[in-house]
Amino acid sequence: MSFLHIDQHEALNQNLAELAGRVAVSFEFFPPGTPEMEKTLWQSIERLSVLKPKFVSVTYGANSGERDRTHSVIKSIKEKTGLIAVPHLTCIDATRDELKTIARDYWDNGIRHIVALRGDLPDSSSKPDMYAADLVGLLKSVADFDISVAAYPEVHPEARSAQSDLINLKKKIDAGADRAITQFFFDVSTYLRFRDRCAAAGIDVEIVPGILPVSNFKQLQRFAGMTNVRIPGWLGTMFEGLDDDPESRKLVGASVAMEMVKLLSREGVKDFHFYTLNRAELTYAICHTLGVRPAACVA
Repeated sequence: MSFLHIDQHEALNQNLAELAGRVAVSFEFFPPGTPEMEKTLWQSIERLSVLKPKFVSVTYGANSGERDRTHSVIKSIKEKTGLIAVPHLTCIDATRDELKTIARDYWDNGIRHIVALRGDLPDSSSKPDMYAADLVGLLKSVADFDISVAAYPEVHPEARSAQSDLINLKKKIDAGADRAITQFFFDVSTYLRFRDRCAAAGIDVEIVPGILPVSNFKQLQRFAGMTNVRIPGWLGTMFEGLDDDPESRKLVGASVAMEMVKLLSREGVKDFHFYTLNRAELTYAICHTLGVRPAACVA
């Protein structure tokens, strides 16, 4: 190995060491649909809870059954782990009165933080009665919730333009949202340009980058196709020939995520939201390497 390569590795190790204690994380899960999935979920929550995340969020679909499962998981996380458990809430398939009832129930059960979303429309041609900004206002009318909303560095698939998407985000913040969590992305410069545009538009809340650790490239391609996320050519190249090599895919995915966090941290980003897909191993390894440690392990 040349001295240049040695210097590069030492620089990388130093950069990673400097992140220790400077990175805060949160994790997203989805409610289980089967007993096996429930077991996997709780294994993941238990594994990641020792990292003392700022909060853990739980998604749900646009129907009452999914909403009830989310509600049950949220209450269980709070009771069993003491973590700040944050439900996703959408305004699809629920009236304003129903949403107020749900919000009051969350507040009465000690849930103070909600991720407020419009939600996916059951029919793409239909027009929603409410948008996320309306939901934020409704929640604030019920109680002083801490509210996170979604942001899209590469523009929401249904937005007319990047500018209209930014205006919509501004409406959500003006309605009372406390932070925005981004859709996952892989081009760090895209996030940084988006953050600059937010600042120029008067959006002064934290724009938390959403990080998706990748271990299944074909699955990523499906996700990206639904969410208007661009997959850089270099990322596809890194996963070439690994279809039957899951362990190498995990190493590649971890490396990509760690590099993204490192670069974003240099630009002043302190909080990161990980889309775990209910799997703990990859997210835990990434956070550990980035200096996020269980309390007992902190010197």
